[in-house]
Amino acid sequence: MKTYLNGQMLDDSQALVSTQDAGFQHAVGLFETMFARNGKVFRLDRHLARLKQSAAELGLAAEMDTTPLADAVQQTLTENKLEQARLRLTVTAGTLSMLRSADGDEALKVIQTVCVQASEPTAFAPGYFEQGVRARLYGQGANPFDITAGHKTLNYWARLRSLRQAAASDCAEAIWLSVTNHLASGAVSNLFLVKDGGLFTPIARGEEKPEALPAPVLPGITRQAVIEAAEAQGLTVKKQMLSVEDLLEADEVFLTNSNWKVLPVVAVEQKDIADGKVGEMTLSLRQRILAMVEEETSSK
Repeated sequence: MKTYLNGQMLDDSQALVSTQDAGFQHAVGLFETMFARNGKVFRLDRHLARLKQSAAELGLAAEMDTTPLADAVQQTLTENKLEQARLRLTVTAGTLSMLRSADGDEALKVIQTVCVQASEPTAFAPGYFEQGVRARLYGQGANPFDITAGHKTLNYWARLRSLRQAAASDCAEAIWLSVTNHLASGAVSNLFLVKDGGLFTPIARGEEKPEALPAPVLPGITRQAVIEAAEAQGLTVKKQMLSVEDLLEADEVFLTNSNWKVLPVVAVEQKDIADGKVGEMTLSLRQRILAMVEEETSSK
């Protein structure tokens, strides 16, 4: 595969980042994981808009021109001759330095690092979607007082650690709780509950009520697509604080991200969700999201 790095297409083995890069040294950076079909990324503009907003809010870049980033993503797809792909766009603070030179000049100019990597889509076993998966609770990791919470930063250690712990328990995902013991999200996904014919999801960053604490939940691109699909079918969608009891008493539970789209959860640890089978609304929304991906990536 070829990787885009700072304006060049390079073989993976040649795409090297300096040990002085702030992303390597301090995890100062953001990333987007995207899915491409028919040679086009699903909702690329929304991924880039989220990246731009996070860059401004966290101080990575007050202004970010996303047009070159869109071009870089498309160039990576084209160079690798991929019609379907998983892509990762990473932007770091590059050679960020807070030091002044000996003669008193201002800190060195920041030169951001931009990298786009492509790979074949992850191959999931059909049973993931036909029989559903088990999830595990992960205690109080989502903190509204962490300014990076709700953003897709490079500081992913805690999330990957919780995912590894889940896998060790034969679970596909770790469901994070907030410091107030409310449901937040999966380690690498957004969370939805179905109850009495309605759809519920934790409040994400940007959806808070005035003067409320910041929501430590990423506003997922696939999450928003699911909300749109549900409302188009006349379903009620509520964004609200949810408890572990809400989760365990739900009629259906599913997780969303760009990679697996809609993933049914049929059990949380040793507790089955309802009858322990994939629910009808989950199946319907998964099919609708797959259709949306096909429709939007097929259009020119």
